[in-house]
Amino acid sequence: MKIVVLDDWAQGFRKLPCFARLKDHEVIIHHDTEKAPAVLAARINGAEALILTQERTAFQRALIERLTTVKVVAQTGSHRHHIDFAACTEKGIIVAAASKTGVGITTAELTWALILASLRNLPHEVEQLKQGRWQTSLGTGLRSLTLGIYGLGGIGSLVARVGKAFGMRVICWGREASRAKVVAAGYDMPATREAFFAESDIVSLHIFANEQTRGIVTAADLAMMKPTALLVNTSRARLIQEGALVAALKQGRPGFAAVDVFETEPVLNGDHPLLKMPNVICTPHLGYAVVQQFESLYAVAIDSLLGYAAGKPVNVLNPEVFQAK
Repeated sequence: MKIVVLDDWAQGFRKLPCFARLKDHEVIIHHDTEKAPAVLAARINGAEALILTQERTAFQRALIERLTTVKVVAQTGSHRHHIDFAACTEKGIIVAAASKTGVGITTAELTWALILASLRNLPHEVEQLKQGRWQTSLGTGLRSLTLGIYGLGGIGSLVARVGKAFGMRVICWGREASRAKVVAAGYDMPATREAFFAESDIVSLHIFANEQTRGIVTAADLAMMKPTALLVNTSRARLIQEGALVAALKQGRPGFAAVDVFETEPVLNGDHPLLKMPNVICTPHLGYAVVQQFESLYAVAIDSLLGYAAGKPVNVLNPEVFQAK
């Protein structure tokens, strides 16, 4: 079976232990992102199977209708919004992925790396030391600061527990139905949304991104934050109203940001306004980019492809495709 793998940006797939399971198959791996449907289709055609790395490539009708050989697509991760299931089913393409991918421990780890790097001025101090200067700024400690968690799900709960261990006051925001959960966990939920943003020294976003949550953090929300506050986003850029974060940082509320996600990825050639701002730390979507996580994600995709090759498809998300054939 010929397999095409898209968007292996870090060139890590061949180095994973699970890759050896494909030794009897031809595997072609692309390390860049191509967005033009016609060009992308030319890369894929000729292969029977396709692996999508996260949501890096939009698998939509304009592309799907150009495919002539693909029979199965294995999706890594939990996001599905980038896949046109109806078009896949009409084309007779099986879409396979695990129903659950577990708690994002690695994203919680990166969240704290960004918080600590921001409050202790680490990128600045590392660069200053390289240039021969010693201790040029004073950082901010965490004890007694207020950590605002927007979305107390799996990742948000991990981030909150670490904040508590550091002696921070933890407050949360989300749906009113989650208030009991917040209180049971030992945290506070302010009476109003305005109070949540106004009281937080750090706001960390941990909301699942879908059409209902697109732009859920507005310019008005950001304007409520302190001039000394930090906004951290390791979830998805589309949670914040388009253009609102750049404008808010220029206006000084919040005073700082740390982001791991962008509206369009990958960001190449430094082409994003946040990269040009001295009060922002940016990382290239590293939240899940560790060896252990990628082994887990790709191993499930390989399960799906090998199941298909054996005539026993697993993890199928569009079972109606079998009736359509």
